[in-house]
Amino acid sequence: MSSYFDNKVIWITGASSGIGEALVKELTLNTNAKIILSSRKEEQLYAVAENTGLTHSRYAVLPLDLAHYKSMPDMAGKAIEKFGKIDILINNAGLSQRSLAMETDIEIDKHLMEVDYLGTVALTKAVVPYMIRNGGGQIAVVSSLMGIFGAPMRSGYAAAKHALHGFFDALRAELYSQNILVTIICPGFIQTNISIHALTGDGSLQGTMDDATEKGMPADVFAKKMLYAIEKKKNQKAIGGKEVMGVYLKRFFPALLAKVIRKAKVV
Repeated sequence: MSSYFDNKVIWITGASSGIGEALVKELTLNTNAKIILSSRKEEQLYAVAENTGLTHSRYAVLPLDLAHYKSMPDMAGKAIEKFGKIDILINNAGLSQRSLAMETDIEIDKHLMEVDYLGTVALTKAVVPYMIRNGGGQIAVVSSLMGIFGAPMRSGYAAAKHALHGFFDALRAELYSQNILVTIICPGFIQTNISIHALTGDGSLQGTMDDATEKGMPADVFAKKMLYAIEKKKNQKAIGGKEVMGVYLKRFFPALLAKVIRKAKVV
């Protein structure tokens, strides 16, 4: 890793486990960046900071819940108080789904949209004015391959992730003159607890690990690739195993992708 992240303040949501935790570890080991760790789980955030070896001068913990999206301006103000600026916002927090569309209560669709879309958008809107004041910055968004094409058992999740792409593609164009970059990261199957915490049709947690997720890319490997894409200022980057081929099928052979998706093992 180059010196790109050195001397920067990086705010990571969903930092208490999975991809977020892996990003914290990678940045701790290979940069001197200051890190703001956020998620709903305050104790786990402190544990991540301690386990990765972050010194007290290099990190701050700021609990937040994306579902409370109207509170994001206050949360951004608190983040600025920690280190005086935010150079890179990594919107990593989110919630997945494992249920058929017609068996999913509409309130679950609404909650997925509130957390995965509205919370992320609200936080970004709250941070951008500080970046403009500081002369620029970078926003990274952890979307999903489901933000590019949909698959069974993910209807509400795919809808929220598709919405993220529309918003952040537009935002990238709007903020170009303000020296603010936008990078959308689209993970495939990554070894995290995302499927364990995924919502089913009635709002309960699935509670089990998907076979595809368990066999996916290790989170630490993914974190390295993601940070490289941010460093290279990519507009969008898909990262994963053979499932990433779905991006190219969607673009060039959409009818073939539709057939593949109908038969694919997605859990």
